[in-house]
Amino acid sequence: MDDRLSKAEIRKDALQEIVESGASTVGDVTSIITTAVKDIANAIGGFATDVFEIRDGARRASKTLADDITDA
Repeated sequence: MDDRLSKAEIRKDALQEIVESGASTVGDVTSIITTAVKDIANAIGGFATDVFEIRDGARRASKTLADDITDA
């Protein structure tokens, strides 16, 4: 009994490994990109929150200063 694989079966197995490896790599890259986009959106959102807080603080400070000037 001959247990050797035919050339066609060897090629099929090699192609199958290539496709599986490619699919795994695409999944890994997709996960990396998804995480990066999420982190970037989170960072930009945090920055926007800081800008709003700074703007509101500056408005309150200007109003307080204007009130102090009119009261004097």
